[in-house]
Amino acid sequence: MNSTEIKGNWNEMKGKLKQQYADLTDDDLLFAEGKEDEMLGKLEQKLGKSKDEIKKMIADL
Repeated sequence: MNSTEIKGNWNEMKGKLKQQYADLTDDDLLFAEGKEDEMLGKLEQKLGKSKDEIKKMIADL
């Protein structure tokens, strides 16, 4: 899944991530254009997973 697909489906994915990982906040999942790496970094820290693992997890939602 590429950045364009993530942006297009982000609200749906955000809801699924919050259901699966209750400790994630809206701030953690803030996705603004040009902020993909920052958001992935926050998720890496919060979930203790690598960037590749997070991208795969998002793609699998």
